[in-house]
Amino acid sequence: MVVSVAATGPGADAEPVRSTFFASRYVCNALPRIIRAPPPPPPPHETEPASVPHSRGHAAAMVLSHASSSRDDAIASTFASRYVREQLPRYRMPERSIPREAAYQIINDELMLDGNPRLNLASFVTTWMEPECDKLIMDSINKNYVDMDEYPVTTELQNRCVNMIAHLFNAPIQEDETAIGVGTVGSSEAIMLAGLAFKRKWQNKRKEQGKPCDKPNIVTGANVQVCWEKFARYFEVELKEVKLSEGYYVMDPEKAIEMVDENTICVAAILGSTLTGEFEDVKKLNDLLVEKNKETGWDVPIHVDAASGGFIAPFLYPELEWDFRLPLVKSINVSGHKYGLVYAGVGWVIWRSKEDLPEELIFHINYLGTDQPTFTLNFSKGSSQIIAQYYQLIRLGFEGYKSIMENCMENTSILREGLTATDRFEIVSKNSGVPLVAFSLKDSSAFTVFDVSDNLRRFGWIVPAYTMPPNAEHVAVLRVVVREDFSRSLAERLVSDIVKVLHELDARAAHAVKVASVAVAQSDDGVVAGKSVMEIQREIATRWRKAVDKKKTGPC
Repeated sequence: MVVSVAATGPGADAEPVRSTFFASRYVCNALPRIIRAPPPPPPPHETEPASVPHSRGHAAAMVLSHASSSRDDAIASTFASRYVREQLPRYRMPERSIPREAAYQIINDELMLDGNPRLNLASFVTTWMEPECDKLIMDSINKNYVDMDEYPVTTELQNRCVNMIAHLFNAPIQEDETAIGVGTVGSSEAIMLAGLAFKRKWQNKRKEQGKPCDKPNIVTGANVQVCWEKFARYFEVELKEVKLSEGYYVMDPEKAIEMVDENTICVAAILGSTLTGEFEDVKKLNDLLVEKNKETGWDVPIHVDAASGGFIAPFLYPELEWDFRLPLVKSINVSGHKYGLVYAGVGWVIWRSKEDLPEELIFHINYLGTDQPTFTLNFSKGSSQIIAQYYQLIRLGFEGYKSIMENCMENTSILREGLTATDRFEIVSKNSGVPLVAFSLKDSSAFTVFDVSDNLRRFGWIVPAYTMPPNAEHVAVLRVVVREDFSRSLAERLVSDIVKVLHELDARAAHAVKVASVAVAQSDDGVVAGKSVMEIQREIATRWRKAVDKKKTGPC
């Protein structure tokens, strides 16, 4: 038996009980080790104003006193008024802390105005995962991925993911070799890394040949995602875009080859266009580029941007040659948070071989405990999304991914058929590729796709409307991305709501025509002349287009 002896002398509080990290959120002062009798109350005239009792259920007792004097710059709480009565400054850190319940309630109230992720049909990003994976994410959310020595298993899981994806893309990996690749925060970072590798390899070769290396360029279609434009601008690479044409909304391989020159560091092909979901013909591009390289003595490679299609093609179109089976494909990026079925924040870039990733781009650090090679634009990064990707790969396997992608395509067909049955839309997207439907109005004289998009918001649907890139910008479309969480019943409901919106817009347009048709102009001789039908239609169309002109900002 051990008997504890408590200090009771005058110095008993010399070493008070100090709070650890969590308690410091609520109390800042150290607590006495010995509980003493409270001091006598002050005289009546010195009594402080009564305060609200503080308890676990009423951490609310704290009242803010330093709110912004301007109502426009303050956050007004709703239910959080149970805890705090004064407003918080909107753009400045508040002077005092508030209870956790109040902070949660204030933020939760504001987030209510966000759209419903399940009804956000603009985004390719995964919005649902199984509860078991959600738990894994929360269990690992406090792990910093770059601490490889401290979290070696997480690093091993990333390496497994890289190898699984590399094999899925038919990388030529020998039995005693491992795949070359890295996890990123998304395809944008992956494309930056792949682009840097192409640029550095091209520069090294030009220097060896004694040729200038100050004017690199990349050839892409005009339908590329904005991250390619960012790469070109940030890293001083000319972006040579193949223009689109009506009815052909992807890069034409023959036109792309015509733009290739000795300064081209790579040609970028898209497996799953953001605009229409269509796969570009990588096989044809490869064959044409092989011939071009033979004729010129160049060695121009191909990068495949498979952000959307990389987790679709292997399961739905296994015979399609787009990946490392083609000799000029040197790197591929894919988004784990799209059809890789992981929440936002993970992407992958895979290289054909280690020769395609210049060694000088890889940094070696040792200030976290051991030598660690790293090739990323970010440093600190959460581990949870990488763990979630590994979960999906082993949980679903090839069979599971194939089943989910087939279901997405079936729901895409249902949506396409429903829209076609209205006889109001022209389907712009193809039957193959990424499971999405892009469609335009057959008649835009009375209202536009932007009006349809705006009015669908009333039903909770977020359906983007946008114009096509240069040379096809006169074509405006709506786009619905069909993800795993977009069911057949949701597809049918969406078509029903679109029909309702069309009827409402028809009625408004008919009323506008009726009002405009009675407008008359008094001539000098007193003869009253009605406006022509063409003039009326032009006025209506002009008014509608002005109302939505600000929304023509391109696809999500």
